[in-house]
Amino acid sequence: MTYDLIVLGTGPGGYVAAIRASQLGLKTAVIEKEALGGICLNWGCIPTKALLKSAQVFEYIQHAKDYGITVAAGTPDMKAIVARSRGVADGMSKGVQFLMKKNKIDVIMGTGKLQPGKKIEVIGADGKKQVVEGKNIIIATGARSRALPALPQDGKKIIGYREAMVLAEQPKSMVVVGSGAIGSEFAYFYNAIGTKVTLVEFMPNVVPVEDEEVSKQLEKSFKKQGIEVMTSAEVTKVDTSGKGCKVTVKTAKGEQVIECDIVLSAAGIVANLEGIGLEEVGIVTDKGKITVDGYYATNIPGYYAIGDCTPGQALAHVASAEGIICVEKIAGHHPEKLDYNNIPGCTYCSPEVASVGMTEKQAKDKGLDIKIGKFPFSASGKASAGGNKDGFVKLIFDAKYGELLGAHMIGANVTEMIAECVSIRKLETTGHEIIKTVHPHPTMSEAIMEAAAAAYGEVIHL
Repeated sequence: MTYDLIVLGTGPGGYVAAIRASQLGLKTAVIEKEALGGICLNWGCIPTKALLKSAQVFEYIQHAKDYGITVAAGTPDMKAIVARSRGVADGMSKGVQFLMKKNKIDVIMGTGKLQPGKKIEVIGADGKKQVVEGKNIIIATGARSRALPALPQDGKKIIGYREAMVLAEQPKSMVVVGSGAIGSEFAYFYNAIGTKVTLVEFMPNVVPVEDEEVSKQLEKSFKKQGIEVMTSAEVTKVDTSGKGCKVTVKTAKGEQVIECDIVLSAAGIVANLEGIGLEEVGIVTDKGKITVDGYYATNIPGYYAIGDCTPGQALAHVASAEGIICVEKIAGHHPEKLDYNNIPGCTYCSPEVASVGMTEKQAKDKGLDIKIGKFPFSASGKASAGGNKDGFVKLIFDAKYGELLGAHMIGANVTEMIAECVSIRKLETTGHEIIKTVHPHPTMSEAIMEAAAAAYGEVIHL
């Protein structure tokens, strides 16, 4: 059978692209070697949020007296926490199976390898081979944990994010290397359930892609929670010969050795490009990513690529958006190219971090005349009522035109609030219009209106 479209990989880029293709009338198949939903649904976004929820519930129990409630002290059950997380992931994967059936998309399980002539060879778990052919092929093979030379992952003492999600026993101590979204989320999770956590970051600030004020606030919050934070620090070696690990960390003050049970390497990701037939087809790559144009076409006609294996931000929602744009272009529509400057980023530790657009430093480095408004959650009635006063909303406006250049938030539920600022930027709404947009009271989202008002000297509750 010849398909109109074959998608290699069923993460949030691949399965979304397949569904949109089916909606547009294209006969579609997907190829998946492991589980529908890819890393995001099975080993990333979804199961980690389930783990984090367990940590938050445990924290609520520990602080129940703060809310006027007396309860017996809770005890984290690692096996049960992991089982719940896996159950959530399995449920989501089954949901994708349902969507494939609903949209009449053929699912081919096995390892796919691209071939010239818009064909893919698929080797099943039983070793049997088949070749499928499509008029168009989308590569959506995603990425995996980056292995550092000083941190050779053995899956037991030095682990990646996959092992961190399913540990049989809770470690007494852990060193987390890298404070991006993955590192910060796991540092929060394990610390919250009672593991002694040391977070090591090579850059001067944690969550280094965020606005500096947000980074400083998260470091302050982490330290208050009991996480030891080391910035401008590098892990140079790990000795795993004994019962645990001896981690050598190089800092400006010299070297120090930290002993722990487990080291989690969370120093980024690397695209899955090996063994998928790129060389045989002649598809060009650059710096470990597949080279694509604005509509995700590779240099070889009929072959496209989306998601973490391409140069855009390695985020699930980016992959989904790219998949939809790519398929709509294939189907003869005229989709708008994705604006990579208006992509929200979220980190789901506690307090949460969310941002979109330029940081203050980026705006100043561009020589822009800016207005900055900041509203702390300590002044928010809803934050006080909820016991979540850490954090703030910071908005950066172009002084001349009132355009929202960037939004940076840290606090409870800010990952749910950032979409308002993405919409504001998409619609080219001005600061004055935000001030005049009535927000419900009491809510955390009021802080967006208040921060805008602060930028223009009109803030009421500060």
